[in-house]
Amino acid sequence: MAQEQFYGEISDAIVNLDEEKAIELAKRAITEKWNLLEVIEKGYGDGIRRIGDLWEEGEFFLPELMLGGNIMQESMDILLPSLKESGASASQGVVVIATIEGDIHSIGKTIVGTMLSANGFDVYDLGADVPAEKIIETAVEKNADIIGVSALLTTTMFGQKKIIDILEDKGIRDNFKVIIGGAPVTKEWTEQCNADGFAGSAVGAVKLVKNLLNK
Repeated sequence: MAQEQFYGEISDAIVNLDEEKAIELAKRAITEKWNLLEVIEKGYGDGIRRIGDLWEEGEFFLPELMLGGNIMQESMDILLPSLKESGASASQGVVVIATIEGDIHSIGKTIVGTMLSANGFDVYDLGADVPAEKIIETAVEKNADIIGVSALLTTTMFGQKKIIDILEDKGIRDNFKVIIGGAPVTKEWTEQCNADGFAGSAVGAVKLVKNLLNK
């Protein structure tokens, strides 16, 4: 019960937008030697998912959404170095992740990036509203294994296909596994794009990436 209570406190701190408490609990998790992967997934990840639900229900608005994301990020800045030091995560691979141009939604993408980092991947999160060319340029520069592209709007989904079209035009499609995500993304759209897979959740995205890289 103590574990569940601790994760619940973290989740509540994120939902209550209590930055001080969220950071204090991150430090405590390190000092008390909690399982940091679980702390991230069951505590911080749960809190940020709840914020996403509240936003969809109209209880939260963009400022709360962004503040919650910032608090999550600050907490991760404390936790991830300790996770890497503990040797829980020799690099599993390199992932470049972004929300496509024209789309400012980043909460789901941020959770996916955080969970991948927590599972030992080197993640380069380019943020939201990122042009396809910039995503590809970074993937080439960082010698990425995976390119992850999120789209929350049906009008911006075509940017996901554009990424793959550009990779094919340049003759470098086989250099990367490309995964896509976001509320409107379906299996059919994934096939239409010629992407390597899609996931409906952060945990699903981590499994997908591991499967694609045979981890």
